[in-house]
Amino acid sequence: MGKKDWALKGELVLSCNCTVFCPCVLSLGNHPPTEGYCQTWAGFRIDQGHYGETDLSGLNLGLVMEIPGYMSRGNWTAGIFLDERASIYAEKAIGKIFSGKAGGTTGLLSILVGQFLGIQRAPVHYETDGKTRIFQIPKIIDGAITPIASKDAEGDTVITNSQYWIAPEITVARSEKSRMRAFGRNWNFAGRSAEICPLDWRGP
Repeated sequence: MGKKDWALKGELVLSCNCTVFCPCVLSLGNHPPTEGYCQTWAGFRIDQGHYGETDLSGLNLGLVMEIPGYMSRGNWTAGIFLDERASIYAEKAIGKIFSGKAGGTTGLLSILVGQFLGIQRAPVHYETDGKTRIFQIPKIIDGAITPIASKDAEGDTVITNSQYWIAPEITVARSEKSRMRAFGRNWNFAGRSAEICPLDWRGP
């Protein structure tokens, strides 16, 4: 049986431990993070999505990752927090997509992720307040991500036409709040690098 058609559309935010904007975006993983290693969490808002016949629209999820050095060298550790509203079929679909087994945009994760911490159900909240994205999982993640203003104060600083695997368009942002407590980790990345990206992933 071949891989199923899938797609996720919406938006994602990412907050990491880099002290200035993440070098991995422009180096495509061939430059180390500013601290020599990467600790990051990401929040996803799926406006429209499916995996085969399984509807994923309207779900939110969180992703936690650790990368020991160069992003391109692999040995990542990853764990997922899935919207408690998701069906068991949606959970299985998300597992296949984020493990890379579904192919397509996330296919490289099947090579780069060495340790998968599993999927945990939780109430996952993704909201927009002005330009700030608020991402919260009670007692786990408390994040507020705000774009860096452009020369035109009404606009944002945006990288376009990139080969970055997450998205070709990346809004450069800053974490106003960024606490993550889970999987034996306790992070606070307030004031550090963040990204806001359109979510448009598909496969196989």
